[in-house]
Amino acid sequence: MGPYEQLIHALNFMAPAWGLALFCAICARSMTRLGLPRAPWRVRTQVWVNGVSGVVVLSAGLMWWGADGKMATWSALVLVSATCQWLMCQAWRR
Repeated sequence: MGPYEQLIHALNFMAPAWGLALFCAICARSMTRLGLPRAPWRVRTQVWVNGVSGVVVLSAGLMWWGADGKMATWSALVLVSATCQWLMCQAWRR
């Protein structure tokens, strides 16, 4: 595999984490009308925190099971992203 294919492979590995991070940040911003407290952090910072934590979870799942795409890894990705977003929105103060 050449360097171009390796780059594409790495970007495809990280894409679900960054896509979910963007989705969480945008949904949290739009949910302020429904009662969720608005996060004091900027959307870019929320995406960054969720994206990095998601890539860490995907990497840990790859190292733990030796294969990418296990359902347990995807579940952990969703759980970690939702928890990070909940903490950034300070929803426990509601």
